[in-house]
Amino acid sequence: MSYGERRFGGGGRFGGGNFGPKPVETGKEYDVRITETSRQGDGIARVQGFVVFVKNGKVGQTSKIRVTNVGARFATAELVQ
Repeated sequence: MSYGERRFGGGGRFGGGNFGPKPVETGKEYDVRITETSRQGDGIARVQGFVVFVKNGKVGQTSKIRVTNVGARFATAELVQ
């Protein structure tokens, strides 16, 4: 492949970035355990293996979260008080 033919993004090898049905939905609440911290300082939890970034989440915390946005590869959420 020459440089002129090189393609970036688009994910042709993996179906164009569509990773199938997501195990979370915007607006719904889930009980999760925060297992890691992101580079931005948010907590990282997983729901059926799907990554959820939790604003103000701390490692080791078990909390109820509300999903605010669902993307192709991850979701964002906030803690429910």
